[in-house]
Amino acid sequence: MSPLFVLAVLFVSVSSLSPAEDTRLRERFLLGTMGLSGRPQPAAGRSDRNKVPAALWRIYRRSERRQAEQGDACTVSEYGVRGNIIRYVQDQGRLVSGGSEGCQGCLEKQLFFNMSVLQPVELLSLAQLEVHFYWKPFTSAEILQGPQVVSVSLYKVLRATLKGANPKANRRLLLSQSVQLQHKPASLTLDVTDLAENWRKPARNYGLVLELLPQVTNPEELLPFQPGTSLTLEPALSRPLVQASLVAVSLNPHQCRSRQRRSAIHVPVTPSNVCKARHLYMDFKDVGWQDWIIAPQGYMANYCHGECPFPLSESLNGTNHAILQTLVHSLDPNRTPQPCCVPIRLSPISMLYLDNNDNVVLRHYKDMVVDECGCR
Repeated sequence: MSPLFVLAVLFVSVSSLSPAEDTRLRERFLLGTMGLSGRPQPAAGRSDRNKVPAALWRIYRRSERRQAEQGDACTVSEYGVRGNIIRYVQDQGRLVSGGSEGCQGCLEKQLFFNMSVLQPVELLSLAQLEVHFYWKPFTSAEILQGPQVVSVSLYKVLRATLKGANPKANRRLLLSQSVQLQHKPASLTLDVTDLAENWRKPARNYGLVLELLPQVTNPEELLPFQPGTSLTLEPALSRPLVQASLVAVSLNPHQCRSRQRRSAIHVPVTPSNVCKARHLYMDFKDVGWQDWIIAPQGYMANYCHGECPFPLSESLNGTNHAILQTLVHSLDPNRTPQPCCVPIRLSPISMLYLDNNDNVVLRHYKDMVVDECGCR
């Protein structure tokens, strides 16, 4: 069902409800057609454009261009997978340890991503882990030492660890490699789609553990990772030196059904009462959604309105059935109505918003803009 059709239905008042209840019912119904179980309420209380990762902004702008060219709104070409929803799921893990007697510069960080933000109907196409490392030298000696190298190990946590037990007994190594930390951020990416799919099952998500160890070629050298410098956390006003996020691409099959495109004959129609597309701008401020929708602030939705008179010209894109119906209507207008003026060509839009967990979501919606109307 087209969201525009549902939007039109919502304007029909429900006489048995109060105005406030009527408004809430319409909003809940519309959100349901958009694949949302309820109105998102970000913790920040308002949409924040600064929270959108630069990569997601690029995908959003490219998707706008593709949609203008009538591209596929249910394929994420940047990742080469099918999907109409892209989420940057925030890491909710904690710092396990920030150094020990044997390794002053070591860091162990738990990574946890809440996959319950995906609805059961969604098909997970890709889950890509992105970890960014930052190093800020605090002394001139550290600057002269140049790039620093750490050994990065990533473990899957197999089960919860009982108190007093060795936590490493419940881990499985996924990745081990060296990363060079310079003045610019370093990063690594890893496809964890199978893991993330398993995390969607109840009581199966125990997260990951990231372990960072300094690499020193000469043991007599001063360790570059001293307390309060690099691999411990920076002061509270600074960001941590390790940041992780999970890019989850999913497909809602109900919103991505394939539809055959109809060829249209573009002939200008001069009479104002004849079926054609009319301008309708949807401003999200008008419905109070500006606190969770980041972009766009609104869009030109349009609608169809007008008559389908006899004889039905080619410019009105009528079917054979509509042509016959107009003929019968001209002979007996009291018993047979005119064909309806309806959308016959629609295009998608993309939307950036924050969900209840402050995750940034990019979602593509098909059939949101009326491009052409016809008689049916």
